[in-house]
Amino acid sequence: MTLIATANEVNGLGEFASDYHKVDRTIHVSWDSPKLAKIIRLRLLTEPGFPAYDVSYCHGELKDGTPCRVELPFSQIPRSKRISLNAFIIKEAKADGVYAKGLGIFDAISILF
Repeated sequence: MTLIATANEVNGLGEFASDYHKVDRTIHVSWDSPKLAKIIRLRLLTEPGFPAYDVSYCHGELKDGTPCRVELPFSQIPRSKRISLNAFIIKEAKADGVYAKGLGIFDAISILF
């Protein structure tokens, strides 16, 4: 008997998933690095009833166009009625002097649940 897991996804890569993950992202930068031009994907994982989103990875692009991994100051984002996902990111960004919207992080969010 074969079990097939199904999942719901918001803002997935679709047919481009295999090509996307072939890109070399060995360069790591913090989200407050002046070299970082934009965040292109913030992958979050969760499941029903779990009280947080786990950060799977965050990818970006440097100002010279080089793909990179982006290090964030958090590994989880609470799922709460008190603070939204975006409000949490804004709070963390302000603490680090980062303009989150300017980096494009909100357009880059992908959630697998």
